[in-house]
Amino acid sequence: MIETEDQARAFVAERCSAEAMAALETFVSILLEEAGRQNLIAASTIPNLWQRHIADSAQLLDHVPRETHGPWLDLGAGAGFPGIVTAIMRPEMPHVLVESRTRRVEWLNRAIGETGLKNCHVEGLRLQKVETFDAAVISARAFAPLGDLIELSARFSTDRTTWVLPKGRSAAQERDELDSRQRAMFHVKQSVTSRDAAILVGMGRPNPGSRR
Repeated sequence: MIETEDQARAFVAERCSAEAMAALETFVSILLEEAGRQNLIAASTIPNLWQRHIADSAQLLDHVPRETHGPWLDLGAGAGFPGIVTAIMRPEMPHVLVESRTRRVEWLNRAIGETGLKNCHVEGLRLQKVETFDAAVISARAFAPLGDLIELSARFSTDRTTWVLPKGRSAAQERDELDSRQRAMFHVKQSVTSRDAAILVGMGRPNPGSRR
């Protein structure tokens, strides 16, 4: 379990290049600057930013097969977690960040520009208006309850899509509320950054609209 900022930095550094770590440092710097202008992250998480946000996002890569080449679809990208972090750490994988709030879209585009990301673009729309494409990975952090998330995003999935969905204490409960086929898709994995959090990891194309 990661418990300090040094441990969080080491965890991330083991999973990316020196160039990616430098880009993450830039991202953290401008994130802290922007957080003074808009509520991107909770003030209480700033002292543990690497643990609570960067490593928390980076751990998702441990559940994505290395041979996966994208595109990665991140729903409700907000402050850039996990999408900006995973895009920096996996520069060969195209990322599509969906975010409908204007100020957050402006922030995400700034982060992409200042970190030099070439594999990432923002869809500044509600998910319902984003043109369908086949996503290799779907992620979402605090986007919607699991059943709603599946209904909204199933059209982007294929039989080989990996789902990595960070959740809090409700992870197992949300999974158990799905119908049996969807429930069988997902496994609950313990987060390495918080004992009170988990990740729902799944693969495949769910059948939307079939909640128990």
